[in-house]
Amino acid sequence: MTSILGISAFYHDSAAALIIDGEIVAAAQEERFSRKKHDARYPINAINYVLSEAKIKLSDIDHIVFFEKPFLKFERLLETYMAFAPKGFKSFSLSMPIWLREKLFQKKFLFDNLKSHDEDFKDINKIKFSEHHYSHAASAFYPSPFKEAIVLTLDGVGEWATTTVAIGKENKLNMLKEIHFPHSLGLLYSAFTYYTGFKVNSGEYKVMGLAPYGKPKYKDLIIKELMDLKEDGSFKLNMKYFNYATGLTMTNKKFSNLFGQPVRNSKKDLLTDFHMDIASSIQAVTEEVVLRLTRDIVKEYKIKNLCLAGGVALNCVANGKILRKNYFENIWIQPAAGDAGGSLGAALAYWHRELDKPRKDLKDKMKGAYLGPRHEASSIERNLKSLKAVYKEKTSSEISSQVAKELANSKTVGWFQGRMEFGPRALGARSILADPRSEKMQKELNLKIKFRESFRPFAPSVLREDVKEWFEIDYDSPYMLLVSDVKKEKQITMSEKDNKLFGIDKLNIKRSSIPAITHVDYSARIQTVHKETNPKYYDLINEFKKITNCPVLVNTSFNVRGEPIVCSVEDAFNCFMGTNLDVLVIENFVLFKEDQDKSLLKDYKNKFELD
Repeated sequence: MTSILGISAFYHDSAAALIIDGEIVAAAQEERFSRKKHDARYPINAINYVLSEAKIKLSDIDHIVFFEKPFLKFERLLETYMAFAPKGFKSFSLSMPIWLREKLFQKKFLFDNLKSHDEDFKDINKIKFSEHHYSHAASAFYPSPFKEAIVLTLDGVGEWATTTVAIGKENKLNMLKEIHFPHSLGLLYSAFTYYTGFKVNSGEYKVMGLAPYGKPKYKDLIIKELMDLKEDGSFKLNMKYFNYATGLTMTNKKFSNLFGQPVRNSKKDLLTDFHMDIASSIQAVTEEVVLRLTRDIVKEYKIKNLCLAGGVALNCVANGKILRKNYFENIWIQPAAGDAGGSLGAALAYWHRELDKPRKDLKDKMKGAYLGPRHEASSIERNLKSLKAVYKEKTSSEISSQVAKELANSKTVGWFQGRMEFGPRALGARSILADPRSEKMQKELNLKIKFRESFRPFAPSVLREDVKEWFEIDYDSPYMLLVSDVKKEKQITMSEKDNKLFGIDKLNIKRSSIPAITHVDYSARIQTVHKETNPKYYDLINEFKKITNCPVLVNTSFNVRGEPIVCSVEDAFNCFMGTNLDVLVIENFVLFKEDQDKSLLKDYKNKFELD
């Protein structure tokens, strides 16, 4: 038996993953345990969890692989400073102490931290290092169901690479092309995230959600001024507009002058039509780059399967457009496409590349992304009692039938079942669920439960066999990483008056028979639900379908804005008591808000920092 622990840490979204004989046993992000969103610290809790899931001690692990190479990263820092000197001395000098204290001597730093898990762990030579983009590529190819595939990774930056193309075949994965820092599609998108007043590394989803409210007025200006984009999708950025290589901000004064407005101050400035047009424009540019890249690589390598990873692969709108172009017969996207997934990729890369182990039984190996902790009935009941919760225990079939009825009556439900998801999406294990047919639900969920901006869209979970009846897609999308339009016959045509509305005024118009998940451009971010990977969730949606003839539920992550997705029974109960959720279901235990002790209600709205 060979066990490999993968670790990603020290930038954002620290995580740990464990594989045994090539099989993915467990994986989780540190933020879920520490309750600090995008936690970048050493993932002590995530490592403890994956070891406990496998019932293995750290000293019994055969190999420990970190997801990137710190020396190469340090080299980039030095070379970047030399290239731009003396500009950038401030950011350089601020980053130096932490490099000299922790990052440069990362092997020793990791070793010292790892010893805290197990005093018998004494072998520093078990620690190995992968490359950042190789870890991303490995996380995309090795768990995919393809014997052969083109692997595209796009993110902010690893050591040097920001975009890579690799070919995976059997157990081999070879990097063929790279675009290097400072030229980065991920950092370009983050620059616009910053410019529109959102938080870099967490607000990119907001830019994507805001884009359909605007028009891509600035697309041509971005391509003409900010980048040199080639026909094959390769590009260089015009660094005179950016500050991230040397400064402490993403963009500079020239950037603001180009678009005619200063950086939005999220505390003071409202979102205007201008910001919606900016969001629409950068989204259009991203799609243009990704479509050129994919069109070119399929022409060059003539392989009909595509795997995607890296933070930009979470741009599900662009992914949906790749699928619609039919450049590829099949697309598979790593659900933990960001840095968290690098922990898994590092472990898989070591197993297949360094140990030269074959890939067996080609199918999606991510187990629906349900790779986190689960809770036994006895410990759930113990926790609920200590929290003074009022609950009833039911059978599984009673649960699906009762909860489906509650949902059909416009109740909102916290749904906590099985193993927690790995990656940023809730996929029916730690989810908030609602009726998609309700016109008020989108606004209500955003403002009263998630405590977040009203413009943000919600995703549908739909039974796989029914997806083509409701959406313009007939393809597996188990990880909510593909966007498609709501089926034409389910759409409601806008009146002339409604068509003239602009920006946020578009929000409250009913556009389909499932308005709570229909975005302003008739699109939806789809999760197909499969009986094999999540039978309990499948049965619930099926029961809802029997009552309503609608095989779709609103599915959003079980948290409020700024909070990591709930992990423990206590997290779930606190969120339930701190929001307007009506029902909480933890495995076979059902809790109704009206039955709970009112003194346990919490002020949750300001508990977490704005994301």
